[in-house]
Amino acid sequence: MKSLGLVGFGQFGRLAAGVLKLHFDVLATDVAAEAEAAARTAGVAFGTLEQAAAREVVVVAVPVIVMREMFAAIAPHLRPGALVVDVGSVKMLPARWMAELLPANVDLVATHPLFGPQSAQAGLKGLRFVVCPIRGDRYERVAAFGRSLGLSVTVTSPEEHDREMAYVQALTHLIGRSLVNLEIPDEQLKTPSYQHLLELCSLIGADTFELFTAIQTQNPYAAEVAEAFVSQARSLLDQVARIPPARL
Repeated sequence: MKSLGLVGFGQFGRLAAGVLKLHFDVLATDVAAEAEAAARTAGVAFGTLEQAAAREVVVVAVPVIVMREMFAAIAPHLRPGALVVDVGSVKMLPARWMAELLPANVDLVATHPLFGPQSAQAGLKGLRFVVCPIRGDRYERVAAFGRSLGLSVTVTSPEEHDREMAYVQALTHLIGRSLVNLEIPDEQLKTPSYQHLLELCSLIGADTFELFTAIQTQNPYAAEVAEAFVSQARSLLDQVARIPPARL
């Protein structure tokens, strides 16, 4: 089994560990105080950042907001020929940082699992997984590995990924997080459409605000889409307000 360093052991890191330990010799690392105990519970080894970065495959599973700093930290410890993979929710910035900061003698693949612990509770089969080639040709192996897990794999560029995710992810999370903050009630007389809103709240509400912040601020296309949505919502309300009320 190839050795794999898992840098970051938050919610997604723990989900990834449960899958990857069946295929790799996994060593996790994280600065959080509870991470070592969590690694033992997950059945994987725990070590230092230097030890994790020195493995054959290195998966960086930290929030995008600290990812540049983490790439700089692991760079001196990477072995020649290693494969470095990120699992960030945006791709243009992590791809640029990897290419700039990591040694030329390692292969780089940017990925985005379009799922988390909530949506993966029933298994990985059919869930979406995006692979973006950055340096080297091992992105094909990463894609093949994803397919072997039952994932639906798409190979694309970081730019195209972020452009699509501005709608697919940034808009969805904006709506979902707004509904969570609104605390919409689980009404007895709900329609199927309302049930979908409740299900969206259930999925989005479990995500961290760090993830929401990254999705909205680190994707260069997100702000434009968010502003267009807010503008359209206000325009619709303004149109309705100009219609005379119906007589009783």
